[in-house]
Amino acid sequence: MRVPLSWLREYVDLPATETGRDVQAKLIDVGLEVETVERLGEGLKGPLVVGQVLTIEELEGFKKPIRFCTVDVGDANGTGEPQEIVCGARNFAVGDKVVVVLPGAVLPGDFKIAARKTYGKTSHGMICSGDELGMGDDGTHGIIVLPPEYEVGTDAIELLELVDEVLDIAVTPDRGYCLSLRGVARETATAYGLPLRDPALLDVPPPNASGYPVQVSDPIGCDRFTARTVSGLEPEARSPIWLTRRLQKAGMRPVSLAVDITNYVMLELGQPLHAYDRATVDGPIGVRRATAGEQLTTLDGTKRVLDAQDLVITDNRGPIGLAGVMGGANTEIAGAVTDPETGELRGTTDVVIEAAHFDAISIARTARRHKLSSEAAKRFERGVDPEAASAAAQRTVDLLVLLGGGTAGEGVTEVVSPRGPRTLTIPADHPDKVAGVEYGRETVVRRLQQVGCDVYGQDELVVTVPSWRPDLSDPNDLAEEVIRLEGYENLPSTLPKPPAGRGLTERQRLHRRVGRVLAGAGYVEALNYPFTGSHVLDQLGIEPDDPRRSAVTLVNPLSDEEPDLRTTLIPGLLGALRRNYGRGSHDLALFETGPVFRATGDEKAASRLVVDRRPTDDEIASLDASLPQQPRRAAVVLTGAREQAGWWGEGRPAIWADAIEAGRAVAREAGVELIVRQDQHAPFHPGRCAALLALVDGEEVLVGNAGELHPRVIKAMALPERTCAMEIDLDRLERAGAGALKAPKISSFPVATQDVALIVDDSVPAADVEAALRDGAGELLESLRLFDVFTGEQTGAGKKSLAYALRFRAPDRTLTAEEATAARDAAVAAAVERTGAVLRG
Repeated sequence: MRVPLSWLREYVDLPATETGRDVQAKLIDVGLEVETVERLGEGLKGPLVVGQVLTIEELEGFKKPIRFCTVDVGDANGTGEPQEIVCGARNFAVGDKVVVVLPGAVLPGDFKIAARKTYGKTSHGMICSGDELGMGDDGTHGIIVLPPEYEVGTDAIELLELVDEVLDIAVTPDRGYCLSLRGVARETATAYGLPLRDPALLDVPPPNASGYPVQVSDPIGCDRFTARTVSGLEPEARSPIWLTRRLQKAGMRPVSLAVDITNYVMLELGQPLHAYDRATVDGPIGVRRATAGEQLTTLDGTKRVLDAQDLVITDNRGPIGLAGVMGGANTEIAGAVTDPETGELRGTTDVVIEAAHFDAISIARTARRHKLSSEAAKRFERGVDPEAASAAAQRTVDLLVLLGGGTAGEGVTEVVSPRGPRTLTIPADHPDKVAGVEYGRETVVRRLQQVGCDVYGQDELVVTVPSWRPDLSDPNDLAEEVIRLEGYENLPSTLPKPPAGRGLTERQRLHRRVGRVLAGAGYVEALNYPFTGSHVLDQLGIEPDDPRRSAVTLVNPLSDEEPDLRTTLIPGLLGALRRNYGRGSHDLALFETGPVFRATGDEKAASRLVVDRRPTDDEIASLDASLPQQPRRAAVVLTGAREQAGWWGEGRPAIWADAIEAGRAVAREAGVELIVRQDQHAPFHPGRCAALLALVDGEEVLVGNAGELHPRVIKAMALPERTCAMEIDLDRLERAGAGALKAPKISSFPVATQDVALIVDDSVPAADVEAALRDGAGELLESLRLFDVFTGEQTGAGKKSLAYALRFRAPDRTLTAEEATAARDAAVAAAVERTGAVLRG
């Protein structure tokens, strides 16, 4: 909502020294979100005056039409002589009054005006358009043509109200009354402690039988409908400058007198209105639900197929408007048009004015159903004051009579569904308990009265809620009003006191260590949204019976393309990798830790908990039973160079082994040594995929997978070639761990190194050979590393050679060569027995 400060001052006597910034600070203090204060006309400097076009000479020989004009600007130029100006616009003629800026002036944007030679003539100034003066769109995109009554030489800066401040307020859904000058003025008056001049306090005639006939068939959808008529409007009547300028400052485009007045009153009082050309309305006006399949062409020229839930305005022919959203084209106010045969000026002369109150939910659904956002719908769906309809209709009639030369019809139609005032009961000390501050009864009553409530009672207050505040429906809403008007900044700031001796849990420490170790390994954390869609799983080649297909679907997703909660971290990371790769970063290593969501099918519907007490253990357990499984995972993706080339040597690309090593690094933080075996698991390449296993209670359990992505996946997701990934289950790692990590004991005695090369069948996993060597070597074995894999004629067909480096060390003595050799031989013997290995050489 854009609020011109000059307009706001009409309803509140603000001190003359108050600037837009001052008012912004005050409104923010009472809870309004004032985003910006726009200073219109900042840097504008005259002379900027009204001029009259005396002559127009068409200049020829140029690519576009150019006119050389003489303009009478009075004594503004210091000589009284006509001002010579070159102009390319075509929407003015000899005798028109225009806005002229003279040499020495400065327009918005630090545009300095000086005499200059152009198109073979010297132009002493400019004839201005609205855009050049920062006025906004007036619908013409051309030169400003003023009404003839303004005198030549008049200061146009003051005439066009070019200098002003405009507050741009982000109105939250519960503050619909602030989508009007009336509502913002009420908040301003409260913030400054000043009286409010309510523009809705008008003398309104009572309804009578001679009003325009209206039939409301749906009193729930429309509980109030006011109709007034004005006849004898002058077709040539134009909106005065003050009205068009206020509309422009508020962000609306002037259209015609009748439309401008309805928009003006809507901005002033917050009540949307609609004016119908009476000559095109056939019979009584009706309000009903649409018949499915009915059609209506709205004012934007779009033919819309109506839904049975749409509330429509009708006449004898059918729908003539979408109630509360937009009127129909068949009853549109006609602009002034000159009859080419008679020269007579024709246009709308008689209008019917509609001021109604519609159901907020119905209007919101209609606007979204037809993807039709309008200023009227924006207000109705946030709540409009039903008691303001008759005042808004009267204000519209008064302005049409004053500015359009019309005559107000004596008939007044009001169709009203009876409703009583809304009352709430609240203890006088309830705001004190909510805020933790002792306000006292007098303060509570005074603040509620400032909001517009009627308050009765002593310890128990009976509060009648004002008609313009449909959001006040609960005692806590009233408490909030007291608290915000007393100032949120005055609430005591009390930090919670955690009990001593409690810090992070071991699980939390593990998650933090995982993040640190991956960051230390050169990975960059990427935080992705937890939303996905089945099409991504299709691209990853995941089978229909895969557990990762058991997704939790959101009822109201942010995007129809991503309605599910993720079951794996890899798609989000691959999306981040693809975006960064497309922006020129080709060497990437990303990681993420976070939960995935796996539906089991056994989840129960969640029960709604009460808020006046702590939930019981059974109620909390029922909530937990409604949740899907949420295991926490860590994942990495990488592509490009893993080590950069430079003067220090050649670099190397990232390969599947780097992804496996990332899994090992994560596992080591949990105190787990992974077992790595060959695997086939989507979305990985079948020959470059590893299963990451850990021992849980003596059994091997799959905790993750790593490797290079399948070429089909890379093609489907437009990823770089040889992209690798790893994903690991942190909860399973935690179960496999031995608890808190213990610092290793470092022996001060020297190490003994023994190398061994074993020939085994190609089908024997290196992990099995490694496990056998570890078991056979015994306690003296400090570390074991595979440093070479060889195949060739020397090993024989279907065979491979695995070379290991074994490090032996004793904690209490220096090992002898015989002890180290014995330990190595024991390790080899275990490998021979369990894997069929043969010692090479």
